[in-house]
Amino acid sequence: MNNGDFWTLLKKSGYQFGSTLNMNSIPGATAPFPVTHGTTILAFKYQGGVLVAGDRRATAGTTVMYDRTDKVIDIDRHSVMAIAGVPATAFEIARIMEHTFKYFRRSQLQELSLDGKVRALSRLLKENIPMAIQGIGAVAPIYAAYDLSKKEGKIFFYDILGAEFEGVEFAVSGSGSPAVRGILHYENRWGPQPLSRVSEESAIVLTIRLLETASEFDSATGGVNIEAGLYPLIKLVTATGTREISLDVLENLFSRNIKSNPIRS
Repeated sequence: MNNGDFWTLLKKSGYQFGSTLNMNSIPGATAPFPVTHGTTILAFKYQGGVLVAGDRRATAGTTVMYDRTDKVIDIDRHSVMAIAGVPATAFEIARIMEHTFKYFRRSQLQELSLDGKVRALSRLLKENIPMAIQGIGAVAPIYAAYDLSKKEGKIFFYDILGAEFEGVEFAVSGSGSPAVRGILHYENRWGPQPLSRVSEESAIVLTIRLLETASEFDSATGGVNIEAGLYPLIKLVTATGTREISLDVLENLFSRNIKSNPIRS
């Protein structure tokens, strides 16, 4: 693998690897020390725009490091990025995007196009390939924005090498995402109505249930903790901008709408 075609292809495509990259560590993606990260982030279109959410747990291996992590970050007035992967790298990428978009707006007196924003995130992920390949800096984010020119919400998801994909109706990422992806597909195709027609309140209730389900199957995903006041971080991306759902609203919707069936799983 050290001299494999993959690396030759990457170099011919213009990728520059940092001098600190240890090529001998690449086979088997072996890192200098064992580090694993997990989470569950999701985004789907509802009748008002795009809902983006993430659980609050941060882990290192099997250790729970923190239970109040903000995994959905405002990038500008009409876009957010949900992070899955190494928090330090993800937060840095989000910070660079925020400043890049702000600089463009102030220097060009106009907003960067949505295509430009999507490509900017892709470029940052490609620049992070050396860290991602070593297994110590991988990030697989979801970027959601409201396209004012087309008057509709947009969802994009990425792999750790920077390839971008548009989620037509929804996108998920993180170690707990397989369970959530299946439920979203089921709801969108065979539920009472397509996700894009779901009301804001129903979308929030569905999201809490989805992340609670993910936490049942993925130890790296945190669920709801009523006693501690811990709920998923949920943000809405609409024509009027981004908005975070407050703790009071989450507590109210949870108490009124979410009850477990009296059965053991």
